[in-house]
Amino acid sequence: MFKLAPIFFGLFSLIACGFEPLHLHKQNTVKVSEVLNRIHVLPIPERTGQLLRINLTNQLNPKGPSKETDYILSATLSEKKRDLGVRKDATATRTDLIITASYVLQDIKKNTTLISGTVKSVTSYNILDADFANRSAEEDARRRASLDLSTQISTRLSIFFHESSP
Repeated sequence: MFKLAPIFFGLFSLIACGFEPLHLHKQNTVKVSEVLNRIHVLPIPERTGQLLRINLTNQLNPKGPSKETDYILSATLSEKKRDLGVRKDATATRTDLIITASYVLQDIKKNTTLISGTVKSVTSYNILDADFANRSAEEDARRRASLDLSTQISTRLSIFFHESSP
């Protein structure tokens, strides 16, 4: 009996603090997933931007694009590298790839900006002696960063629509 007390205390604490699942559908409200499905993601330049757009589209519209578009999401990317591991001959052995995405969500019908923000992802990769291996490692780091950025943006949009629903 006393072994279950911490579990009950934890559950009671969650209920008392106002915790509520993000995708909980309450009566007389619109589902967050339905609202997210009506977001159109504008094309983003460069390969990393393409990856970000693909990941965002897949996360916001998992069942495919909606026929109705109420919102437009635009994003811009900036990228920089930071050398971490440095040998005695001043050559780097590890690099951080830092990608920052600024996003803006606009309501098409009202012609207003609903939410804007900036997210950042830092991914690392080893620098090897082979050029092909370095290029592959860097591309993989970009792929991982774009997935991370898309997850951060879609989570922020989900929270925004969850909190703004009546």
